[in-house]
Order: sequence, then C-alpha cells, then structure tokens
Amino acid sequence: MILFPAVDIKDGQCVRLRQGKEDEVTVFSADPVQQASAWEAAGAEYLHVVDLDGAFSGLPRNFDLIRSICGKLDIPVQLGGGVRDLEIAKSYFDAGVARLIIGTLALERPEAFAELAAAFPGKIGVSLDGVDGRLKTRGWVRDSGLMVSDVLERLTKDGAAFVVYTDISRDGMHSGVNLEAMTDLCRSSSLPVIAAGGVHNLEDLQKLYPLGELGLEGAVSGRALYDGSLDFAEAAAWLKAQG
Repeated sequence: MILFPAVDIKDGQCVRLRQGKEDEVTVFSADPVQQASAWEAAGAEYLHVVDLDGAFSGLPRNFDLIRSICGKLDIPVQLGGGVRDLEIAKSYFDAGVARLIIGTLALERPEAFAELAAAFPGKIGVSLDGVDGRLKTRGWVRDSGLMVSDVLERLTKDGAAFVVYTDISRDGMHSGVNLEAMTDLCRSSSLPVIAAGGVHNLEDLQKLYPLGELGLEGAVSGRALYDGSLDFAEAAAWLKAQG
C-alpha cells in the first residue's frame, strides 16, 4: 500500500482546500518544488500533484512548476487537474509526469476519454469525486448527475488504469475515512483504487490497509501530513512493517 503525499498547487503555491472549495485555502508552502523534494527526502515512493487552477479553469495553469517538480524528483509523479485533451496529456508526459488522473473529461466526454486512454495505455487514471456517491466535475463545482456505480464498468472498458476516489465531504476536514464507501468501491471495481479525502491519522491508514486484498493501491493525504496529525515517517514505517 502506497502513501501518496499531496502537493496541491494554486496561484503558484502549495495549498489545501477544505472540501474542495476554491475560497477556503490554507497555504502550506510558497515553493511547491521545494515541498515536493521534501516529501521525496522523507521517503515518499510516489507523489500526488494537483493543479487546482487547472481543475477550475480546464487549462494547465501550473505547467512550468509541475515540469520543475518532475525534473527535480527521482520518484514518479501522478498529476490531476486541467487535463482535458490529448495535446495537454502528451505535454505532461513529455515533461516527466508518470501518469495522469482525469476527472471532468472522463465523465462528460466518454469518447474523448477512451481515445486518451488508448493513446497512453496503463497511464490514465480517473478521479471520482463525490458526496454520498454522487459525482462532481469541473473542480468539484458541477453535479454530474452520475453515481459511482453508473460509471465504473464503462471506465474499465474505456481503458482506465486505476481510480482515485475522493469523499468530498471529508476532504481536508480531519474527519476520518469513509471506510464503508471505500470497501464498497473496492469490491465493485476491477481496477486498482486509491483512497483520498479524510485520511487523518495512522489509525485511518490502518483501517484502510486490509482493503489491499480487494484492490486498494494506496491512499492520498494532504492536510493531515502538513498539520502533523499524520506523521509521514511513522506511517511509512508502519506500512513497511506489514511486508
């Protein structure tokens, strides 16, 4: 099980939002490249980067910063936010991103998503961001009218390599993981799943860990790592001890 530290970029800074709300911002670092390097130095295996400006605007707003992060690190980077066509995807892969996480395109333009997944097999995941299973798009501000159960089979057929599920109601709230929802998703998905939203402390990771037998690949954590309620070194040591 991989613990993915999150570097969310907005206005050139490393931030976290509460429940994905654009106006509820906490700045944790003025230098996302330095912060990314710090996570690698701490022992991270993989970095989770989100271009929040891109997610809201639909365009890559922090491309140069993300390219600098990829150039600086030896560990792989997965990226989400603002990737809505083949050209943008290719530019990010050329910049060193290991795999992309697609949200809006996957839900609103299925044919375009299938084309993207076919062009980059094994490198395109899907971000499923929901409240009570009801999915949001365009930076979590538009209701898609879809439930998780409505799209899983289609996404699998269209070539998705993995799924990142964020419980929006718990994101950045220190409220703990929605274990029931994650268990249901892992059982119903044939794709690897990454949990996001609500990973508050080591106990949350310990609760999620058994889901590895059902296809859970890992968990993303942001605010908890920056605030210190989840100690990265302690969490990494515990995960390593599980074998």
